[in-house]
Amino acid sequence: MSNSDYLNYDLQTLHQLLVDKKVTAVALTEAALAKINAEQPALNAFITINQKKALARAAELDAEGIDPDDLLAGIPIAYKDNIVTNGIRTTAASHILDNFNPVYDATVVEKLDAAGTINLGKTNMDEFAMGSSTETSHFGVTHNPWDLERVPGGSSGGSAAAVAAGEVFAALGSDTGGSIRQPAAYNGIFGIKPTYGRVSRWGLIAFGSSFDQIGVFTRRAQDAAVLLGAISGHDAKDSTSSEQAVPDFTAAIGQGIKGLKIAVPDEFFGEGIAEDVKAQVEKGLQQLADQGAIIDHVQLPHTKYAVPAYYVLASSEASSNLQRFDGIRYGFRAADVKNLDDVYVRSRSEGFGPEVKRRIMLGTFALSSGYYDAYFNKAAAVRTLIKQDFEKILATHDLIIGPTAPDTAFKIGVNDDDPITLYMKDILTISANMAGVPAASVPAGFNAEGLPVGMQMIAKRFDESTIFRAAAAFEELNHYNLETPTFKNGGNA
Repeated sequence: MSNSDYLNYDLQTLHQLLVDKKVTAVALTEAALAKINAEQPALNAFITINQKKALARAAELDAEGIDPDDLLAGIPIAYKDNIVTNGIRTTAASHILDNFNPVYDATVVEKLDAAGTINLGKTNMDEFAMGSSTETSHFGVTHNPWDLERVPGGSSGGSAAAVAAGEVFAALGSDTGGSIRQPAAYNGIFGIKPTYGRVSRWGLIAFGSSFDQIGVFTRRAQDAAVLLGAISGHDAKDSTSSEQAVPDFTAAIGQGIKGLKIAVPDEFFGEGIAEDVKAQVEKGLQQLADQGAIIDHVQLPHTKYAVPAYYVLASSEASSNLQRFDGIRYGFRAADVKNLDDVYVRSRSEGFGPEVKRRIMLGTFALSSGYYDAYFNKAAAVRTLIKQDFEKILATHDLIIGPTAPDTAFKIGVNDDDPITLYMKDILTISANMAGVPAASVPAGFNAEGLPVGMQMIAKRFDESTIFRAAAAFEELNHYNLETPTFKNGGNA
C-alpha cells in the first residue's frame, strides 16, 4: 500500500500508524504533495502549494516524535485561500491580492499549527468567496474529481475537491451562505458550518461579517468533529466569537439515533429541487426512520424570501468590507495613474473581477440614501423572521433535514451569463446562515450519472454534537462517504 492511501484511513487509525512509526509524517507529506502536484493540472484545487515549509514541519514532528495524546499531529491539511497564513501567499483568489503575503496567522491556523497539523497549501475558491462554483477565481476554475467537466461547487470548491480526491486528509473552508455545505454535497464528502461565533473569524478575509463562519471538510463526520473541536472557542481578537464552552464533539457519536426528532421542511422539497436529489434524500430519511428516528413534516414559511434577503444583506456587508482594498495600503495598484481618484477607481476596476464588482455595486446601492429603508432594513426584518422560524421548529425537534443543494454538480460554463441561476444554487443553505445555526452536508448517495448528492442536517445553536451523532450514524448505514471519485472525462483515476 502506498503512503498516499493512508489518507483514506480514519483519523484514529492514521494517528496510531504515525505514533507506531509505521508511517512517518515526512513520508505522508511527501505522498500527499506528490498527489497534489500530479492532480493539479486536472483539478486546479490549489492556488499555492506549501511544499518546502510543509516538508520541514513534517521533519520537525518526526524528530520530536508524534505525541500519542495529540490526534492531529502529523496530519496533512489545507486552508481555503481567504484564511491568512503568515509568510504564505493569501490571495482570496483575486487579482487585487494576488501577491499578498500576510505577516500573521489566522486564529484557526495558530490553533491547528499548535496541534501539529501540516499545512500543505492554500486552496482555490471563488474570488473573495463570492460564487457557487469556484468559476470566479482569478486563478482559473477548479474541476470536480467525480467529473472533470463539472464544477466542484463554491465558494470553497478547492478545499472540497482536494479532500474528495484524497490530496489532503482535511481542509478548512468558510461558509457565508452555503460555501462549505454545497461543495461538500457536490464532492461527496462531509462538510460542516458551525454555529456563528463558535470559531474565531480573526484572520478570515471578510465577505459578509454577520454570516461568515470557518468550518471543516473531511471524509468522515468523526474526523471533522475532532478538527472542529481544535479550532473552536472564544478568541479575544474576535468580538463576535462566543464564550460558550466547547464540548467534545465526538462524545455523542455511536449513541445511535433512536428517538431523535427530525423536522423535514416541505419547502426543502418544493419546486426547483431536482427529482434525483429528492429521491436520494428521501431514501436517506427512510433509513433514519428505520433506525428509530421520528420524522415530522413541517413548514419554514419565510425561507422563500431567503435568497433575495441574503443577497441584499451580504452584498451590503461586502461593499463595506471590501472598501479596504483601494490600491493604497496593500495589494494591486494600477499603473500610470494620474491622481488619487485614478488610484482608487482604476485599482479597484482592474483588481476586482465581475462578480465581486456586481456585489459591491448591489450592496452600495442597498445602503445608499433613499434605498436603505426600502432594501436593507426590509431584508434585515426578513432575516429575523427566518431566524424565528428556525427557533420555533428546533425548540421541538433535534434536527432539520433536507437536501443540501437543489441539484448535483453542473457543467463548467453553463451559467456564465446567468448570475441569478447561480445565486439560486444556495437556496437551501442560506437560511442556516441567516439564523446563525450549525449545519452540515452528509453524503447521501449518487444520481444516475454517478454524481454525489448531499443531505443537509441543521441543529440548534451550539448543538453541533447532534449533527455529528446523526451524520456518523448515517455514514455507518451506507458508507457513501468512502466512495472514491472517478475522475470521469479525465482518465486520471
